[in-house]
Amino acid sequence: MTAVNAQAAVMTIAIAAKQARWNRPLVWLTAVMAGLVVVTALGILVDQRVVTGAPVWLKPFKFAVSFAVYGLTLAWMLSVLPRRSRVAELAAVAIVGVGLIEQGIIVVQAARGTTSHYNETTPFNEALWQAMGMSIMVLFIAHLLIGIVALVQRIEDRGNAYGIRLGLGLSLLGMMAAIPMVTPMQDPGIADITGAHSVGVPDGGPGLPITGWSTTGGDLRIGHFVGLHALQALPLLAFFLVRRGIDERTRVRLLLVAGGAYAVLVMLLTWQALRAQPLLQPDGLTLIAWAALAAVTAAATALVLRKRVA
Repeated sequence: MTAVNAQAAVMTIAIAAKQARWNRPLVWLTAVMAGLVVVTALGILVDQRVVTGAPVWLKPFKFAVSFAVYGLTLAWMLSVLPRRSRVAELAAVAIVGVGLIEQGIIVVQAARGTTSHYNETTPFNEALWQAMGMSIMVLFIAHLLIGIVALVQRIEDRGNAYGIRLGLGLSLLGMMAAIPMVTPMQDPGIADITGAHSVGVPDGGPGLPITGWSTTGGDLRIGHFVGLHALQALPLLAFFLVRRGIDERTRVRLLLVAGGAYAVLVMLLTWQALRAQPLLQPDGLTLIAWAALAAVTAAATALVLRKRVA
């Protein structure tokens, strides 16, 4: 065996060993949700029914995509940890269970031609909605436990460590951004409907393509969506900074700036929605807040890069 072949064999074994550490339940969750993406996409094409102003299978499709990306991301993150954690592994199993319960309820309700969220119009619908609420609490706690494990364990590259930890933490903020959807202020005044996505207008009105985010009022799903996807955005930023050849200390500082800006962004989007403003129609006060965030982020980034050069 030549030296080149030997090196290739070692690299192949190392990659296989790395892949073997991916959390299997989360990988299976990703595979199941990927299959549902295909099935629900077909449903959108062939089923003409509409629920709250959108194709009946659009919500199952979006949630399947979300759970597939979420499961794959967490599976990768657990593989990056220097050692296996029983707490994190059990939390991952809980997340898989929640994903299957949530998606199962959403699919069942879509098949029945009704909405899954906030629906208490019958005892059966109410039981399903309550089950979803309890399962999301379990997911929040399980996600938090994985975040604590990632915080405690020493990941070799500090830049990657900050990307993962900030991603996990900020996605928790994204989950909390959904809380206003089920508060008394979001009572739409419709019998047995106990929450709403939109603010100032009914759910199901004119919305942006695919997302359905309201174009006539505020929409709390925007801050929720952006916050959740910090789970991918911050690790991807860490990866990009490595590819740019930036030193570890500077990468950590840039990630802290990005993480702080991202947290403020989630809060601004939620604040804008709570004031019944469509995403693309901000008022003067919102524009000032956006400009301030951009200016402070740019200044902090420039300062970090200047110190790097110095």
